[in-house]
Amino acid sequence: MITITQAQLIRGSKTLLDEASLTIYPGHKVGLVGANGTGKSSLLALILGHLSLDKGEFSLPSGWQIASVAQETPALDVSALEYVIDGDKEYRQLEQALHQAQQDNDGNAIALLHGKLDAIGGYTIQSRAASLLAGLGFAEADQQNPVKSFSGGWRMRLNLAQALLCRSDLLLLDEPTNHLDLDTMYWLEGWIKSYQGTLILISHDRDFIDAIVDEIVHVEHHKLNYYKGNYSAFERIRAERMAQQQVAYERQQKERSHMQSFVDRFRYKASKAKQAQSRLKALERMTELLPSKADSPFYMEFKAPDALPNPLVKMEQVSVGYGDKVILNHVHLNLVPGARIGLLGRNGAGKSTLIKLLSGQLQPLSGIYETNPGLNIGYFAQHQLEFLRLDDSPLQHLMRLAPNHREQELRDFLGGYGFNGDMALSPVRPFSGGEKARLVLALLVWQRPNLLLLDEPTNHLDLEMRHALTMALQSFEGAMIIVSHDRHLLRLSCSDYYLVDQGEVRSFDGDLDDYHQWLLDAAKSDNHSDGVSDASPAQDKKLQKRLEAELRQKLSPLKKVQAKLEKQQQECSERLSELENMLADTSLYDADNKAKLTAVLSERTELTQALEESEMEWLELQEQIEAMEQSVTAQIT
Repeated sequence: MITITQAQLIRGSKTLLDEASLTIYPGHKVGLVGANGTGKSSLLALILGHLSLDKGEFSLPSGWQIASVAQETPALDVSALEYVIDGDKEYRQLEQALHQAQQDNDGNAIALLHGKLDAIGGYTIQSRAASLLAGLGFAEADQQNPVKSFSGGWRMRLNLAQALLCRSDLLLLDEPTNHLDLDTMYWLEGWIKSYQGTLILISHDRDFIDAIVDEIVHVEHHKLNYYKGNYSAFERIRAERMAQQQVAYERQQKERSHMQSFVDRFRYKASKAKQAQSRLKALERMTELLPSKADSPFYMEFKAPDALPNPLVKMEQVSVGYGDKVILNHVHLNLVPGARIGLLGRNGAGKSTLIKLLSGQLQPLSGIYETNPGLNIGYFAQHQLEFLRLDDSPLQHLMRLAPNHREQELRDFLGGYGFNGDMALSPVRPFSGGEKARLVLALLVWQRPNLLLLDEPTNHLDLEMRHALTMALQSFEGAMIIVSHDRHLLRLSCSDYYLVDQGEVRSFDGDLDDYHQWLLDAAKSDNHSDGVSDASPAQDKKLQKRLEAELRQKLSPLKKVQAKLEKQQQECSERLSELENMLADTSLYDADNKAKLTAVLSERTELTQALEESEMEWLELQEQIEAMEQSVTAQIT
C-alpha cells in the first residue's frame, strides 16, 4: 500500500502539505480533488519520484510498476501505433534483445526471449495498441500516420494510450478527459472501471469521477482529508461538516469576544489580574477554527441581452462543408430565445462544423440561412485562447470592450472570474490554460450575447469554475448550443439534444444515458456490418403481439411497486428539505434546543437511509424490467 506520514512538501515559498498523512490500499480507486495550486499534481510527482518530501515519510511497495501520462509529445516521424507501443519499455527491450539473438544465431537466447515475450503479452501488443487507439478516436488509417501530423490534443490522446497500454500496478491520471469528446470519454470510463490495479485520478469532471472512484482525497489547508464514497458523497459529507464547523466557529467567536472583553477590562486591576491572565492564556490555547466558506472564488452572471429577437437564426435545407466537400446536409433548425440545445454525435460527425456555421466562420453551401439583424453571438472555443494579447492584462482586454466604464467596475467584474488584485493587471502570457479560458469566458459574458455557442467550454476549467458556469447558464435568457464532454454541465444546462450523425442534424429523443446506449448499439452495428446483408425475413406479427402482451402482464406488478417507491422517495425528499431548513436555523444549536436538534438529526439520518434503500430497490426493479424487455426484443428480432 501507499503510505504518507506526517508529510511536509514545500515548493518555492509555498507550503503544499504540512503534517499530512494518507494511506491508499492496493486495488482501490481514489479521486484526488482540491482547488488549483493546492498540490494535487505535486503529490503525483512525489509518487513518481520526481519530488521528495521536505519532512515526513513516504513509502510505495517495492517492485510496483507505475503508469502515468506524459505531458509532452515530440514531433516524431514514427507512426501513432508504433509510438503507443514504445510506451511499453520492457517489450521494446525484449524485442531488441531478440533481434540481436537472431543475428547471433543464439538458439537458447531466442527461446528464452520468446518465452518472456509471451509472458508479457508481447504477441498481442499490436492488436491491443490498435484497440486502444480506436477507443480513443483514431481511425484505422490514422494509426499509421506519423505522430508529428497530429494536433496537440490528439498527441495527448497518444500519450494516454501509451499509459493505458503499459502493464501497471498503479495508474496515475491527471486530467485524462481534457481534449476528449463525449463518446471517447464514455469509452475511457469503461476502460478504467475494468482496470485491476490501484488508481489515483485527478479530474475536474464530476460525473467522470463519480462513475469511477470509491474514495476521495481532498487536499485542503495543507492536509490530505479522506472521504469514503464518490465525489457526490464527498460533497454531501463535506457540506454537512462545513455547516457544523460554521456553527462551532460562530460560537467560538462569541466566547473569544467575551473573554477578550473581560481581559481588556480587568487585566490592569490588581483584584482581577489573576482571572484576566487565566482568560488570556485560555484565549491563546483556544484552537482557531476556520469559518465555513464556499470554496469557489468565482462568480458568473449573464446579464439580460440588449435584445431577444425571434427567431435568432433560421435554417432550412442548409448544407455546409469545406470547399466542395459537404459535411452536413438538409439541416433544418430554428433558434429562438430560450432554446437550450446540447449537440451529440461521434467524433468527426460534424458538431464543430455546425458551430462554425452558426459563428460565421463557415458559409452555407446551399439552402436558406437567415440571421436576425439583432443577433449577438457569444462564441467560445479552445482556439480562441490563441487570440488573447499575451502582453496585455485582463483589465486591458476588458477596457477595449468597455472604454467608457469605470476601472473599479471592470476590476470588480474580473474578480468574479478569479482575476483579483495584481492578477488583473498582470500580462496574460504566463497564465495557465484554465486562467486564459476564464478570461475568454469573462470577455464573452461582458458582451451580453443572445446566442451562446460553447464548443468544449470546460476544458482546463476546474470544478469550481465549471460549477460557476453551470449555475450562470441556468439564468441565461437567450439561445444556447453546447458541445461538451462534461455530462454534468449538459444535464443541468440543456433541455433538448440534437444528434449529428451521417451528415444529418436531427432531434434526439432521449437523455445522455440513452445516447450512451445509442453509441454502444452503433458500435455493434459497425462491427457486424462488414458488407454482410442484414436483411431479415418478415417478422411474425402475431408472435410479436403475443410476446408484447405477455411482457406487459409481467411488468405490471413491477411497475406498480416502482410507482409506490417513487411516491415514498418524493415524500422523503420533501421532508428532508424541511429538515435541512430547520438545521439552517442557528437557534436550533442553542443549549435549550439540544433535544430538538438530536431529534432532527436522528430523523434526517433515518430518512436518508430510507431514501437510499428505496432508490436501490427502484434500480433493482428497473434492471429486471430492462432485462425482460431486452429478452423480448431479442426474441422478436
